[in-house]
Amino acid sequence: MRNLFIFFFIISFSAVAQEQIHTSIKDSTALKADKIFGVDTFGTLYYTTEDNTFYKKTKDTTITYTNFQLGQITTANAFNPLKINLFYQDFNTVIILDNRLAEIFKIDFNTVQPYKNVSFVSTGFDNTLWIFNQDLQQLELYDYKTNKIRLKTVPVQADILDLKSDYNYCYLLTEKYLYIYNYFGSLVNKLKNIGYETMAFSKAHLVLKKAEQLYILPKKETEIQSIAHPNLLINQFLVTNETLYIYDDKILRQYQLKLE
Repeated sequence: MRNLFIFFFIISFSAVAQEQIHTSIKDSTALKADKIFGVDTFGTLYYTTEDNTFYKKTKDTTITYTNFQLGQITTANAFNPLKINLFYQDFNTVIILDNRLAEIFKIDFNTVQPYKNVSFVSTGFDNTLWIFNQDLQQLELYDYKTNKIRLKTVPVQADILDLKSDYNYCYLLTEKYLYIYNYFGSLVNKLKNIGYETMAFSKAHLVLKKAEQLYILPKKETEIQSIAHPNLLINQFLVTNETLYIYDDKILRQYQLKLE
């Protein structure tokens, strides 16, 4: 009986252990930033400092963009480096920048007809943005060149916590659920939110944060798994392919995700 108990204990422990993704430290970089918005596969950093200047920093060069009239940058998305979008929520405005951080388009939702009160913005395909219309409580794919809504989802009856996307998928995190939409606006998955507060996304994986613990939803999977990482106060986190970035105490640390 004792041997049978030990056998089942080992089996149960193995099943739990398989649900956790392990990491190994790759590198660390000293960086003084207010907010970090992205790191691409070439190591290019996109971030802001306390004076609200937006930086694009490569190994060889650093270029900046500043717009004092619009105040603080709420979010920035550099998934498409040729069409970087900066969202200024206080002014209900999005600025589109090229890869040299030159302004190529400005969307002032205060002047758009009909008026849109936007609370979240993320990148879409072509000349589109995923926006959350706060007044209508719905997610919309907005074409900023034609000023048209290409598609919209069913209204969401919950507080919105975060929005992330690429050309193919859009992830909407609410207090109750994580909604996953494809580029047609169809709901492909809906997972219960058990305390996740924010998220990061790359072409491969979605990483979610709950307190000081990180979790991962690998692409095309439906099971969220915990990530084993050092006990750090996580100021910010990012993911690029299978590299996890954790920013804490002015140090940006890189971890390799060990996915089976």
